[in-house]
Amino acid sequence: MALIGLVRVSTDKQNTQRQHDALDPICWKVFEEKTSGKLATDDRPDLLNALSYIRDGDLLTVQEVDRLGRNLLEGLLVLNDLFQRGVGVKVLEGIAAGEHTERSLILDLALALSEDRRRDIVRKTRNGLEAARKRGRVGGRRPVVDDDKRAAILARRQRGESIRAIAAGVKVSVGVVHKTLAAIEGNPTYQPPTP
Repeated sequence: MALIGLVRVSTDKQNTQRQHDALDPICWKVFEEKTSGKLATDDRPDLLNALSYIRDGDLLTVQEVDRLGRNLLEGLLVLNDLFQRGVGVKVLEGIAAGEHTERSLILDLALALSEDRRRDIVRKTRNGLEAARKRGRVGGRRPVVDDDKRAAILARRQRGESIRAIAAGVKVSVGVVHKTLAAIEGNPTYQPPTP
């Protein structure tokens, strides 16, 4: 019997080290995926690789049950497939902590709670963004172009410089120059450069 680990986070920006710290010392092999847990199993190639690697008698090991997925139906499908193949699941933390070789109420409940947590996170994020918009704040990254860079882009364009030359001179991307000029040219007080 071998422990085969599965580490999952939803985005590339999230850190997997905590899960690796828990799984690497005890697992024969650890698979890592950076994809949403709400996706169908067929849309998660790293999970599919882990499932094809596991053999009868092995245990798919996760730190918490929501690493299997945050979609109740897909999580249950994964578990049923594993159990039918003679593969168990080992959960290190949470209400479903322990080794499981068949479906149980506690596993089903843990998966249902993880789906509910995901819905709650989405709802709270949406509500927070909506409240910020009502206060006049817009989320997202800070603009790359401040007033000084905008003025430099406009001045260089009025001198007839190419988009690429402007981008190199102001140290922004060509796309940022295009976007900035489009916003400026949409302004009724803008005077285009004379040839």
